[in-house]
Amino acid sequence: MAVALTAGTVLCGLAAPAAAASAPEASVTFAVLPRDTTVADLARVSGMSLGLLSAGIGEVSSQQTFLDVSQGRRIGDSLYHRSLPGLFPFAREVPNWAEVIERADDAPADLIPGLLATRLRVAGVPASAEQPMTAAALTAADVNGLVSPSPPGECVRRRCPGLAVVRAGEAELPGLVRRLGGGDLLIALAAPPPGENEALPIGIAGRGFNGDLTSDSTRTDGYVLSTDLAPTILRRLGLAVPDQMDGEPIRSEGELDPGAIEDRARRMKAIPDRRAPVVIGCLAAWVLLAGAAAFAPAARRRALAWLALAFAYMPLMLLAGAAIEPSAVAEAVLVGLGAAALAAVTLRFVPGWWALAGACAITVSAYGIDVVAGSGLTELSLLGPNPIFGVRFYGIGNELEALIAVMVPVSVGAGLSAYTGWGRGVSRRGAGAAFVIGGLVAALVFAAGRFGADVGAAIVLPVGAAVAVVALPDDFEHFAPNTGVNRSRSSFRRLSVAVIAAALAGVAALLFIDLVSGGNSHLTRSVLDAGGAGDLADLADRRLRLSAHDFGQAAGNPLFWVVVVGICAAIAQRRRIDVWLGPAPIARAGLLGACVAVAVGVLVNDSGATFLVLGSLAMGAFLAFAWSQAGEISSSPRNRRASAG
Repeated sequence: MAVALTAGTVLCGLAAPAAAASAPEASVTFAVLPRDTTVADLARVSGMSLGLLSAGIGEVSSQQTFLDVSQGRRIGDSLYHRSLPGLFPFAREVPNWAEVIERADDAPADLIPGLLATRLRVAGVPASAEQPMTAAALTAADVNGLVSPSPPGECVRRRCPGLAVVRAGEAELPGLVRRLGGGDLLIALAAPPPGENEALPIGIAGRGFNGDLTSDSTRTDGYVLSTDLAPTILRRLGLAVPDQMDGEPIRSEGELDPGAIEDRARRMKAIPDRRAPVVIGCLAAWVLLAGAAAFAPAARRRALAWLALAFAYMPLMLLAGAAIEPSAVAEAVLVGLGAAALAAVTLRFVPGWWALAGACAITVSAYGIDVVAGSGLTELSLLGPNPIFGVRFYGIGNELEALIAVMVPVSVGAGLSAYTGWGRGVSRRGAGAAFVIGGLVAALVFAAGRFGADVGAAIVLPVGAAVAVVALPDDFEHFAPNTGVNRSRSSFRRLSVAVIAAALAGVAALLFIDLVSGGNSHLTRSVLDAGGAGDLADLADRRLRLSAHDFGQAAGNPLFWVVVVGICAAIAQRRRIDVWLGPAPIARAGLLGACVAVAVGVLVNDSGATFLVLGSLAMGAFLAFAWSQAGEISSSPRNRRASAG
């Protein structure tokens, strides 16, 4: 009997470590704070890394935000075929869950609501939510819509294994931080939805977190996504992230800087409110000034040249505004007067086509340097990617892509026209090489995932360069517009082949560059990591729907219809425009390259109407400058000989 009791005691002692080993080595407490919690409130809690969290694409409900957390992937609300059904009240089983699943299945994406909790439970890791159930409890729902409840306040008072979703106040956070041990993690998030054009304050405490929050999804200091939470939780609990999740684990970098995070929040909130008033207001003021000057016949051409240069400098001044972050009025004055003054100085001291070439080159180069250096000013520019909308967070956006698609071939064409206008000459091969080099360098900078991260740029910039090369005349000396040159059926076939080949080559080169450099761009994740033809079809479906939605919204904007009328007028007057560009055939080739680049950009981007408006405005500015130079270039000795020929 003594031997048996002794053996039993020993075995019981051995059983305790075995049970402990089966429990998760780490626990994650997901604390949802009151909605009015600020970054400054979280900064008062010692040991927390801080940041802002994008709650969704556009404005989404709190239920949708936590569903996105549970599935680790999100799409725009306009892409769902139906609205989210009522999900409350419930105790264990989420009501109308079957409709939630059907809604996700109908969407053009691989969405699995409840994937996070299911992945945990399959691995034997518990996931629970505090009673009574609120929207945050959806984080702990599995694919069957089941949520394991925990008593109110239990997981705030003591450590709960696995994932515990709780409600907490600011006063309870220091205690939650102090009890963290080993690999435990505390995620504290202000309750969604955020205010208009705002992000949610978030704090994370635990081993490895000691600076500002970021992730590979945003590559932005102090900014993360709702879909980054699930990968962060899984990694902390030692589990692999499913392929159906497209978020990235959150990490901390650098020194903790709450002030910089709050400054970023204010700037991102200001961008949507200022973008249209500043850009459209400045354009309207410049047009009125140029129109007033045009009443004097002697100043008419210089007035339109000045207008074109002011438009070319506008993005540059918007980048300066991102650097100093002035008030709304000060930013409007900075852009309006700054671009106007630069245009006047350039027009005064830089002759002919050199002025347009220089203005475009300076603006494009400034953005190129910024994205390569990774300074982050581009994303805070009024024409940047606008991170607060939850779609794009670094690099350039479609707005800048539309302008750059025009400025690159226009800059090359204008520069070569100025070069030949001074009588130095250039061969067709040399001009073609200049267009190709300019397009490829710009595509590398603005499309590669490590820099501009804009997939469309990998298509439109090579296309613009290829079309410009095809549009170059065979003989600059004897080129004359409206003579059928470059309009034959064979030229059309060459143009079509050039467009298709350039687009395919651009995408292939971008994929290769991102794979080699580890750029992890949107294209790489969307195409190479796609689960098959179905995922690629979903990607195409999403882009088409978003573009259609963009055109639907643009239809209510008067500027859109002004641009449409302008396009129709340009088509009707295309022969007259061709005459303006007759003395400058290389600039003409640049214009044709820009036209096709914008047309292709409208088709391949998910904001086609925005691309059309900005690209057309840029081409309109180019045409204004071309008209201003029509009389001057034809007077050069070289071009008088060309016209006579």
